[in-house]
Amino acid sequence: MIAIICFCFFLLLFAGVPIAVILGVTTALSLVLFTDTPLHIITQQLFNALDKFVLLAIPFFILAGSIMTRGGIARRLIEFVNALVGWFPGGLGMAGILACIFFAAISGSSPATVVAIGSIMIPALIKAGYGEKFSLGLITVSGSLGIVIPPSIPMILYCLVMNVSVAEMFMAGVLPGLFIGAALMAYTYVIAKRANWRIEKKASLKEILTAGKRGIWALLLPLIVLGGIYSGLFTPTEAAAVSVVYALFVELCIYREFGVSSITSICQEAAILSACLLFILSCAMTFLWLLTAEQVPQQLADIIIEHIHSPWMFLLCVNLLFLILGCFMDDVSAMLILAPLFLDTLNRYGIDLVHFGVVMVLNIQMGMLTPPFGLNLFVSSGMTGRPITTIARGVLPFLGIMLLCLMFVTYIPGISLILPEMLLR
Repeated sequence: MIAIICFCFFLLLFAGVPIAVILGVTTALSLVLFTDTPLHIITQQLFNALDKFVLLAIPFFILAGSIMTRGGIARRLIEFVNALVGWFPGGLGMAGILACIFFAAISGSSPATVVAIGSIMIPALIKAGYGEKFSLGLITVSGSLGIVIPPSIPMILYCLVMNVSVAEMFMAGVLPGLFIGAALMAYTYVIAKRANWRIEKKASLKEILTAGKRGIWALLLPLIVLGGIYSGLFTPTEAAAVSVVYALFVELCIYREFGVSSITSICQEAAILSACLLFILSCAMTFLWLLTAEQVPQQLADIIIEHIHSPWMFLLCVNLLFLILGCFMDDVSAMLILAPLFLDTLNRYGIDLVHFGVVMVLNIQMGMLTPPFGLNLFVSSGMTGRPITTIARGVLPFLGIMLLCLMFVTYIPGISLILPEMLLR
């Protein structure tokens, strides 16, 4: 049975069939060939997969990101962080990284972060003499922090399939996200010093205070959302709803960057993206139901334990597997399929599920930056009009930094676990 499942899956994958359809067809074929289970069970499993309260957070966070991408929150965040670090060598590039971190803490979406920050920062960086390749690469990579800095949509999906606390996962993503952001800023500073890029402005406390006052409503949003979750004031799902209401209030009543007439198109964009994600999730959960019923995770764990005796070697193999898969398929789908298969193996090795979740999210982040199917490459290309190859060449120097950060987080669990252990466990 396992051989037929693998053959069918990869045959359809290389034929270019959408991943959700692959999962549904493979599940149906396996039920017909190897079990007496009626096919109508598939529709029941598709419904059961989406019958989860926590899943409401996904369309809400996507909608909040769409509202802020269309409005003025991103521009005011950029003005504030530019006033904060713009006087450093490479300060404008650092401002772009910080803006991505702030926006990531609001939207939970990597593509939304690239569009919202990149549409403003990429032309500004090129105009300031940073070079097109560097500017494209920096913002495309920094935008990928949207799925590492909480709230993160892939983290919610991981928690659903692995039965992990969303609050713990969100807390575990804070330090790794800041660590990657600091590494990117350090790299930008070194490159700026070597290239002798001009400094755009002088340090000014007055300008920082003025920009902070103008952007205070934007800066309060991550504090409200994450502070509410960690304090227990509301759940992650309720926090997502709060972010939508708050973003609408700020954009319509304070910044007034768009009118009520724009809400329909914003909701349409968010609905399409949410439907795509949730359809993939429901098909993946149905496929996992089949594999669990056939005890595939236990068989896989026996094989892994027999050949790999160290948990650290297992984590290295997982990283290599996801880096390879990221070149051929969507890494979010790969996580939904493979992470539950490794559950029994993780328990036998004693690997913390929250730590493993952060490692999975960082692998997804890498997959969004690697051709030929890196999502952020397509988003950046569509936004700037530059070819995918140009974007990929700009991203390439940053991939070494991302890979190094992935290794640090993988083999130093404290980077991701210290905050959950101190505050939530």
